[in-house]
Amino acid sequence: MKLTADTSVLVRAVLHDHPEQSAKAAALLQDASLIAVPLPCLCEMVRVLLNGARLSKADVTQAVQALLDSGKVVMDRPAVEAGLALLEAGGDFADAAIAFEGSWLGGEVFVSFDKQAVSLLKAQGHNAQLIS
Repeated sequence: MKLTADTSVLVRAVLHDHPEQSAKAAALLQDASLIAVPLPCLCEMVRVLLNGARLSKADVTQAVQALLDSGKVVMDRPAVEAGLALLEAGGDFADAAIAFEGSWLGGEVFVSFDKQAVSLLKAQGHNAQLIS
């Protein structure tokens, strides 16, 4: 089966925090021939794993990297890699994914009130501007 995974399915498979649901999620993902993981789903997953489950950035990065490395997971790889790079630099996964996708859609400058996001994105070569 080719499926699109909801955030809850991915989180259960990563955390193994609900015996019945985690087992079902793991089995479903294992049996799938293709797993489509939309970028908003990954942004939600990273936020849940960091803020809700309180996993370390290293553990979250490892979970996302495992999805990237899976031969049957399809996602916007460049946006995900941008998100991981910013996460590893101390920033927010979603900020980088948003900046990447915005650029791809034709945006020339990432604008934000978030000083850290703008600073980190600039350090990575993005055109970013702080709104003050």
